[in-house]
Amino acid sequence: MPNDNASLAPTGEDLAAVPAPAPPYGESHRRLIWLVAAAFFMQALDSTIVNTAVPAMAEALAVTPLSMRSALTSYVLTLAILIPASPWLSDRFGTRRVFGAAIAIFGIGSLLCGIAQTLPQLVMARVIQGIGGAVLMPLGRYVVVRSFDKREFVRVMATIATFGLLGSVLGPLLGGALTQFTNWRLIFLINVPMVAVGLWLNRLHMPDYRLEQAQRFDLAGFVLFAAASALLLVAAERAADPAVDWARVGGCAALALLSGAAYVWHSRRTAYPVADLTLLRVRSVWVALAGNLFTRLGVSGMFLLLVLFLQVGCGWPPLLAGLMMVPQALGSISAKWLVNRLLQRFGYRRLLFGNTLIVAALLASFALFGRSTPMWAIALMVFLYGSFMGMQYTAMNALVYQDLDVRHASMASSMASTMQYLSMSFGIALSTVLMEALLQGHAQSDYVVAFRWTVLLLAAITALASRVFSRLGPEPPGQPLGAGAA
Repeated sequence: MPNDNASLAPTGEDLAAVPAPAPPYGESHRRLIWLVAAAFFMQALDSTIVNTAVPAMAEALAVTPLSMRSALTSYVLTLAILIPASPWLSDRFGTRRVFGAAIAIFGIGSLLCGIAQTLPQLVMARVIQGIGGAVLMPLGRYVVVRSFDKREFVRVMATIATFGLLGSVLGPLLGGALTQFTNWRLIFLINVPMVAVGLWLNRLHMPDYRLEQAQRFDLAGFVLFAAASALLLVAAERAADPAVDWARVGGCAALALLSGAAYVWHSRRTAYPVADLTLLRVRSVWVALAGNLFTRLGVSGMFLLLVLFLQVGCGWPPLLAGLMMVPQALGSISAKWLVNRLLQRFGYRRLLFGNTLIVAALLASFALFGRSTPMWAIALMVFLYGSFMGMQYTAMNALVYQDLDVRHASMASSMASTMQYLSMSFGIALSTVLMEALLQGHAQSDYVVAFRWTVLLLAAITALASRVFSRLGPEPPGQPLGAGAA
């Protein structure tokens, strides 16, 4: 695709602006690794630990389990909205101050989640958590890039990523254990001592990188983007209410579309937009983002639905339901080692096209589950599904960087992360809305039938992503994995 990104080549000034490699690291750098790894661990843990506690939380807050979707989507949506602001915040106020503030805000949000007495209180606390969490991961990556020699960078990021994967493995299991044997509130309160240690490490070992003069923040674009995202999610969730106010739903949807159109107009007239839509001229970028959207719309709510199916539909205890989520994380970890070889053999187009259809078929196969399905069969299916999803996520994340130079890597990373979390929030909302619609007029306890039809519909949506990936151009054999594989 020589014409797609000819205007995106790096200039001499861009190359000169790249910081010199850092010297070999010592004890302070090792503690920096622990700090960033702890942030990744908390983020991954908090993204997965809640699912197995949803039925218990719903009972304590006197709502239905499906109504708890707002507590999940509010956190993920906040991440999506605020991630584009993190680079400017660090440039303006310095990495040490911003990272410390993010840890503190995350801790305050966790404490408020643990003492919430109503669902609206929990949702607001999750938003506060998301404000802190939105900064932790992108700023952590940036500090590692600035602090370590290129020879050490891959090894350091692999170490940090391992802690993130460990959080995703332990999250469902720990959530189930705490819910079953103690109280669901502890799944949030356990973050508080970790936050205290993080603040101490941040003060001692976080380098303070900043620009002497940060570029102007695109506040108008940020507000328009946030309004469009939030209003569209509100419209989707209100459409699932038993007594739907279609006038309000239509009004929210119309305002969301208007805000989105206004952002597109605005982004073309500002020098530093929060999301640079000109990158969508590169085929691999728009395919990666659109494919991410359709894939995650179909799969993001899957494990919440599976937890509800096992606990509410089949009567499993929380710990056992959480144990069934562990094979998914293990499958995802094991499959990542295969992605580079598969990409070199098949290329992005063939791998993502075929893998997406396999994911959709595996998703549809969950409809075969019933109350009498043996535990080993569920664990095996979850492992297979997690393995192919791990390949899907890694290949999609790498694709967005495939035809971009380093000058646009930061913006592409921000846009990819934003799309990832935005589509996750809509995917969770969509899955629960479908299941709630299928339950209307039936006993609320009949989750088995509703689960089966919901996963079939989600599988059909996921399969649509294969059509998006088919729009990629042909690739030469032996294509290496792109920069976003980590």
